[in-house]
Amino acid sequence: MKRYFQPIGKDGSSKKPSLSKEDGDENTDQVSEEEKKEPLKFLTWNANSFLIRVKNNWPEFTKFVSDLDPDVIAVQEVRMPAAGSKGAPKNHGELKDDTSSSREEKKILMHALSRPPFGNYRVWWSLADSKYAGTALFVKKCFQPKKVSFSIDQKASKHEPEGRVILAEFESFRLLNTYVPNNGWKDEETSFQRRRKWDKRMLEFVVQSSDKPLIWCGDLNVSHEEIDVSHPEFFSAAKHNGYVPPNKEDCGQPGFTLAERRRFGGILKEGKLVDAYRLLHKEKDMEGGFSWSGNPIGKYRGKRMRIDYFIVPEALKDRIVACEIHGQGIELKGFYGSDHCPVSLELSETSSGSNQS
Repeated sequence: MKRYFQPIGKDGSSKKPSLSKEDGDENTDQVSEEEKKEPLKFLTWNANSFLIRVKNNWPEFTKFVSDLDPDVIAVQEVRMPAAGSKGAPKNHGELKDDTSSSREEKKILMHALSRPPFGNYRVWWSLADSKYAGTALFVKKCFQPKKVSFSIDQKASKHEPEGRVILAEFESFRLLNTYVPNNGWKDEETSFQRRRKWDKRMLEFVVQSSDKPLIWCGDLNVSHEEIDVSHPEFFSAAKHNGYVPPNKEDCGQPGFTLAERRRFGGILKEGKLVDAYRLLHKEKDMEGGFSWSGNPIGKYRGKRMRIDYFIVPEALKDRIVACEIHGQGIELKGFYGSDHCPVSLELSETSSGSNQS
């Protein structure tokens, strides 16, 4: 279950994109009017290789996005390498194009993103050195973030290792797009230890960011409660090559260990955050209540988890209009080729003169 251009200035501010020849200032008055508002409809999706989705599943996903018409699209597991030749420093905000194969791949991707509906969005990238991990954030051109940064340290020029974070600040809230590291199966530096460090940093981030409401979305690689997995006993007893961790809280399927779930609960509690989907959907839904599905062949067939989220502040929970998982069943309807399906969030507008704190 491993899940597996906008140029940005040094201060995190965006430059004008060049996704298509049609981009221009032909309707400046309308854009200025639109910029008085803020995004209300959001979509998150672990694409499990954005380029492969463009090549194999693009018409279906394009129609889905056109019909939903989100203001913001957060993508994880882009799997496109950062710009920079071998051995040279990388530009993690730009797609690699210094070889014939990387130029062709970039051309295919950017051509797809220049066409409707994606031509209506600005896009920011945070990429790994190789075809691994990585995130992207699409924001409608009428909604200009005040600042975009690429780590939970909020330093605009610094990218999180493997491109796992994009943080956009709007007038009244921040939007955090994350591809959280998988816990793995062993107490090693690249598994349990890495995840513990990440969770500790996230806890510090949500506490320190309480000055402005935070909408946190993405592949968070954790199923918080038993209701969030299809087969709790299966996932609790899962092992890798017979290995049993010395700490019982670390036993089980990555994403469903007691240690991960308790740390995640602590982040929500200390940050005064709520799980938008679970707030609206109290009962277990075996057909459409999970965002990740195991391989249709083998022991993971039919085994599913909810690990893709929208987390919102308690202060915003009364504005949640809808939070939906858009995939169904073990045959992966609505997954568009990925092992994850899209999840959406819609908020109501703020009343005039209201104060979000």
